[in-house]
Amino acid sequence: MTKYRSNLPQLKGDLFLTDGGIETTLIFHDGFELPEFAAFTLLQQEEGELALRRYFKTYAAIAQAHEVGFILEAPTWRSSPDWGAKLGYSAEALVRVNWQAIALLEDIRREFETDASPMVISGCVGPRGDGYVIDALMTPDEAQQYHAVQINTFRITQADMITAITMTYVAEAIGVAQAAKAAGLPVVISFTVETDGRLPSGQTLPQAIKQVDDATDNYPAYYMINCAHPDHFQDALTAGESWTARIGGLRANASRRSHAELDEAEELDAGNPVELGHHYDALRRQLVNFNVMGGCCGTDHRHVLAMVQACKPQSTFA
Repeated sequence: MTKYRSNLPQLKGDLFLTDGGIETTLIFHDGFELPEFAAFTLLQQEEGELALRRYFKTYAAIAQAHEVGFILEAPTWRSSPDWGAKLGYSAEALVRVNWQAIALLEDIRREFETDASPMVISGCVGPRGDGYVIDALMTPDEAQQYHAVQINTFRITQADMITAITMTYVAEAIGVAQAAKAAGLPVVISFTVETDGRLPSGQTLPQAIKQVDDATDNYPAYYMINCAHPDHFQDALTAGESWTARIGGLRANASRRSHAELDEAEELDAGNPVELGHHYDALRRQLVNFNVMGGCCGTDHRHVLAMVQACKPQSTFA
């Protein structure tokens, strides 16, 4: 029986952390090669699995020390059928690696969870396509069929929820939500936006959230924004508009660069962790239900530490 699947503790409004930019950390700080930006491939080698354990332990220790919750996001953003096939994984091998990813997070939870720091395990689902560019559109039904393969694997693990990271257009987000609903798993939808605050599809955030809610009877537990700097979307979050109450989390980039610029960058832009923390504090005051905070490209434990220090000033852990 799963621990939190029927009662996600972050929905109570307490502060929760999650990790930073896992792929950029593993590539630029730890020196690993990640084909197709796929962190899950490290689970197949001893050195890689140890690196993943160190990575998650670093963040779990910050949450434990600050007595805040933590969401353990599986390194499975690329472990869906098309990406797995491209990387040479059979369907059976993908099932095993998704299981292994959740089992690793179970180990971390057993070691670090306390009454003051509940730790939720999330099965991460990524886009079928690039993540920055929409190269092929699916209907909601096609997206449901595609993502159900990975989501149904998570259903029979100890995953408490699903998080769809870097959704670029509405139909795919609807399909993920429908697949999660059919599997009986809570789901969070995280959209990415360009520097103009719009999805790569051109839609605005309120349009996208409303369409997903309308198509799924408000099934997502909440929404997030990821892989964009707060400067790119802060103006779109007009105070007082009801749709902003659906935003429960943020995983921002360290850099103010566009997706296209980041794609071409040969060096990591880590931005300013303290400044990013202050952005999060300002957004937490603006968004009534924003309580899940982590990072995306370019961020690491320093950025997440700055977030909790800004949003929970009594925290002094370093």
